[in-house]
Amino acid sequence: MAKHGKKYLQARAKVEPRTYSLDEAVKLVKEVSYTKFPGAVELSMRLGVDPKKADQMVRGTVVLPHGTGKTKRVLVIASGEKVKEAEEAGADYVGGEEVVKKIQEGWLDFDAVVATPDMMRLVGRLGKILGPRGLMPSPKTGTVTFDVAKAVKEIKAGKVEFKVDKTGNIHVMVGRVDFPDEHLKENIRALVEAVIRAKPPAAKGKYIKSIYLSPTMGPSIKLEPNEFMR
Repeated sequence: MAKHGKKYLQARAKVEPRTYSLDEAVKLVKEVSYTKFPGAVELSMRLGVDPKKADQMVRGTVVLPHGTGKTKRVLVIASGEKVKEAEEAGADYVGGEEVVKKIQEGWLDFDAVVATPDMMRLVGRLGKILGPRGLMPSPKTGTVTFDVAKAVKEIKAGKVEFKVDKTGNIHVMVGRVDFPDEHLKENIRALVEAVIRAKPPAAKGKYIKSIYLSPTMGPSIKLEPNEFMR
């Protein structure tokens, strides 16, 4: 069993074994963060679904009102007039077949990938490289589209993707500990509401089993799920 350090134990002592309201949790997550830099704040949700069944997969995107505090480097794989469109929208990198080849050779200096549908015949070769890193473009997340300008602007504005993992959990960064309380709360509400909207019809019983808020370094804080079900 892993041993926790002194700082973690001191932070853990501030968290009571109970559920907290969103107001309380946002204030507390800042107190229990002990990084020397403004650490991230992550929301974790345990869902009452069986991810092994295709009709119970939970996946989607949401633009957080105040972003994540992290500026994403966006790569657009396109050709023709879409190259200029992507550049004008603020894409960090734009290219076609030459970019695909560069990625195959090991280049991964980006945080999100957008591709036009006609380029997916090339992008398909990158499945084993981008897939495990959560970077593979998909129509379901709006990253395979001819409207590259919209896709780039949304990602830059704070669009995040959520997807249930094998154990029925979702983990998403919702901001940083130096965000104003209201900004964190609005981001959290936006994410939870998006996950609720993404509830598959096949899911039975209690959908949101638990919600936890935690800093990059520090203990997790349990939230009251019913607060979001109004």
